Amino acid sequence: MKLFDELAEWWPSIAGPDEYRDEAVFFGRLLRQSGTPRPRTLLDLGSGSGNNAFHLKAHFAMTCVDLSPHMQAVSRHVNPECAHVLGDIRSVRLGKTFDAVFVHDVLAHMTTASDLKAVMKTAFIHCRPGGVALFVPDEIRETFEPSTDHGGYDTEKRSLRYVQWVTDPDPKDTTILVDFGFLLKDSRGRVRMVHERQKHGLFPRAEWLRMLRSVGFTPSVVSDKKIRDVFLCRRPRSQR
Repeated sequence: MKLFDELAEWWPSIAGPDEYRDEAVFFGRLLRQSGTPRPRTLLDLGSGSGNNAFHLKAHFAMTCVDLSPHMQAVSRHVNPECAHVLGDIRSVRLGKTFDAVFVHDVLAHMTTASDLKAVMKTAFIHCRPGGVALFVPDEIRETFEPSTDHGGYDTEKRSLRYVQWVTDPDPKDTTILVDFGFLLKDSRGRVRMVHERQKHGLFPRAEWLRMLRSVGFTPSVVSDKKIRDVFLCRRPRSQR
């Protein structure tokens, strides 16, 4: 995907750590208060450019897993304290468990039930018995609304403007379309335009809960500050 490869170096301007602060504080507190004993190690699946890790690393010893070497390079720069592993979160196996597992933006890219369930299985395998996992989908079917967003950023050397357009051509399937348009100005004043269309997954709440239970978690639904559903899960202390 262009957004995570060709445009990876622009990510601090597209969406930097500051934009994730409030959410990361909320999610970090939720994880810390939900585990007994309090979680000390955290696996961030689909960590991207490390925006969440930037805030969470103050409270956890973190391991960040992502498929894109370009995005992970950005994360390594802002989070040198964190361990980084390049891998596909649907199939990666690290050979150890963590007190907590966190899965955020990357969930949007799971467009089939089998892919989403594979991520849940990865989280379960890496969550210690008695540990917690937090899944934060951008959207679920019951709360989805088409939307448009836009913005921009300026630095001393370059500038960016963007528009994001989210639509649902077929409400009967499990996907939505997200169109991104970027205008990128470099230090010499040259401007280029980049368009990318992504297909994102969209599943109903009941399907989320069913799949989480099927891999072994005990899930519950929590509303975050944006009044969207997040799924807080516990792995039973007895081994499966």
